[in-house]
Amino acid sequence: MKKILSLLLVVVMIFSMTACGQNPAGDGNGGKPYKAALLLNGTLGDKSFFDSANQGLEKLKAELGADKFDFKVEQMGATPADEPKWEPTLLEYCDGGEYDVIIIGTWQMIDALEKASEQFPDQKFMFFDETYNFEERANNNNIYNVLYKQNEVSYLIGAAAALMTTDGSLPMIDPSNSNIGFLGGMENPIINDFLVGYIQGAKEVNPDVKVKIAYVGDFWDSAKGKDLALTQYQSGGVDIGYNVAGAAGLGQIEAAADAKRYAFGVDSDQAALLPEKADFIPTSALKNVGNSLIRAIKLDLEGKLEYGTAESLGFAEGGVEIVKDAHYEKMVPENIRTQLNELEQKIVNGEIKVDTALGKSTEEIQAIKDSVQ
Repeated sequence: MKKILSLLLVVVMIFSMTACGQNPAGDGNGGKPYKAALLLNGTLGDKSFFDSANQGLEKLKAELGADKFDFKVEQMGATPADEPKWEPTLLEYCDGGEYDVIIIGTWQMIDALEKASEQFPDQKFMFFDETYNFEERANNNNIYNVLYKQNEVSYLIGAAAALMTTDGSLPMIDPSNSNIGFLGGMENPIINDFLVGYIQGAKEVNPDVKVKIAYVGDFWDSAKGKDLALTQYQSGGVDIGYNVAGAAGLGQIEAAADAKRYAFGVDSDQAALLPEKADFIPTSALKNVGNSLIRAIKLDLEGKLEYGTAESLGFAEGGVEIVKDAHYEKMVPENIRTQLNELEQKIVNGEIKVDTALGKSTEEIQAIKDSVQ
């Protein structure tokens, strides 16, 4: 009788393990590594957004081991000549059925994602840095959408820029003017969300601040980005700017170095990645794309990631931050760092509500731009 009971207990345990779905990292994939494909509508080496995503996956692979997690990066290119291959490449990866999840980002991929998710309902997708409208678009149960409160981190950068341009403690700054710059890639809701936060933060500490605004028109043409930034520095009276333009934004950092002015980095720690130009980069605004992907994949490995939903990560959730290291302490005066810490805490506490471009009309965005001209 005891042998029978023991046998039954073993059977029940095996059944329970099977019924519970995925086990923690690697064990729920039938002994195979969990595989991700990161499809970039751009290239690595942007020192920014795409590099952050890749570095996050590299970090996760090192942490879990290749026997538990592995990934492939597909660099599809960012130029107009590359665009026709974005959707076919995505569909090809889906058709192969090799990957547990396919990761893509940016507004330029949203239509292709909708088509792929509809054609391949069993394929899981992670979509970052653009809103996937689950109410209006197809097949919302196989997509996890992660967003970042870029308006929050840009609020701090705007405050820092407005304070530093009149502080006088840094060389190459004329404290008699209050002009700061903004260089966007393409004008879209996400880039304008950076801008709206930037303007609000700048006006918080200096209501008379002026913001020179330019858009490259893409996220890859660094030469054009440099030309636009040089115009701001040389003709617009700008001492310090903010690049939100992917690889094109590297042109602003080059312009800052040439003009002996300053530029805030974005998406990755650009002072660390560009040490030869670090003296012109006080700090960088980070969207923790890599960390958000690590978090999402770990949840998926545990069977806990909620597909068909969107999350927006800000300061409170660790989704955004500014780099605060020895370089930052060297470049940014202590009194300004103290003010920035206080502003950040007020955002976390809800004392400061940072405005957003998301959901605003073109006319409303223009009115915000006009307020700092």
